[in-house]
Amino acid sequence: MKMSFRWYGKDDPVTLEQIRQIPGVVNIVSAVYDVPPGQVWSEKSIQDLCGVIENAGLAFEVVESVPVPESIKLGDENAEACIETYCEIVRRLGKAGVKCICYNFMPVFDWFRSEMARPQADGANALAYEHEAVLAMNPQENEISLPGWDESYTRAELRALLASYEKVTEEDLWSNVERFLKAVVPVAEEVGINMAIHPDDPPWGLFGLPRIITGKENIRRFLKLVDRPANGLTFCTGSLGASKENDLVSMAGEFADRIHFAHLRNVRHTSERSFEEVGHLSACGSFDMYAIVKALVNGGFDGYVRPDHGRMIWGETGRPGYGLYDRALGAAYLNGLFEAVYKEKNVDKGDKK
Repeated sequence: MKMSFRWYGKDDPVTLEQIRQIPGVVNIVSAVYDVPPGQVWSEKSIQDLCGVIENAGLAFEVVESVPVPESIKLGDENAEACIETYCEIVRRLGKAGVKCICYNFMPVFDWFRSEMARPQADGANALAYEHEAVLAMNPQENEISLPGWDESYTRAELRALLASYEKVTEEDLWSNVERFLKAVVPVAEEVGINMAIHPDDPPWGLFGLPRIITGKENIRRFLKLVDRPANGLTFCTGSLGASKENDLVSMAGEFADRIHFAHLRNVRHTSERSFEEVGHLSACGSFDMYAIVKALVNGGFDGYVRPDHGRMIWGETGRPGYGLYDRALGAAYLNGLFEAVYKEKNVDKGDKK
């Protein structure tokens, strides 16, 4: 297991120097953020990013993310050209030493929350999702401003994009992701990269848009589309665990050998389809984090891990979900869980050292 930490580049208020001081964190998860989806990343921009991270004494082996253009998800007339560009980005990242690419296949919106700073009883604030509040939103009128919302669209462009999805069914989306995988995974294999799809967050459809990476059966189907090790999963407990129907421990054990990247965090369910994000500890929320880590280790997982969304604590302000302090606490907690499980596993094997 390699503990990592997400960093949003030179404009991130959390610095590489601060991240390096978190015990056990050895890898940075980042990306080239100033290139629109569908355009190739220059080799210079990739090398510059590598250099900055390595000069700080950290490794850069995970990219999160290389965005999948909407044309690929729609399967329109520009899809083939976009796939070719995506493959070229993968080649360039492999040349630079990247080992894992996290990406998602969510139409239009990325991860979605209804509140950016819900007050907590201890004085912290956290991200939250209230399903009824989300249902009342009207994305066509641009009434929202959230992390999963691409504000680069004009209102007319967004309306046109949403209209283009009106006839796209879940089966269409499955066909389009299969076309994508059959082109990209062989390229990733050639350059030593594992592709790791991120689950839909939350794992159900929004605003009439289909979502397909939502639970155990769909993940099984996805992995079989191109049944090769390089076609794998980012196991995000917060995303999958937003649905009470998903058994995270069972899923961690079943998919461990195809999980290349794990986002480990906790949430507290507040109703059937509503939740708030909490501290990483099991006692803070609805997940047994120890059992999840044990299932991963016993299943053979040996990939990258990062603490995921954190609360804002100790008066910190910054990018919602991506402050320093709570994620640093999360990294320390997760390192402790993995150490304990590894040592238990050795004892179980008869290693009495």
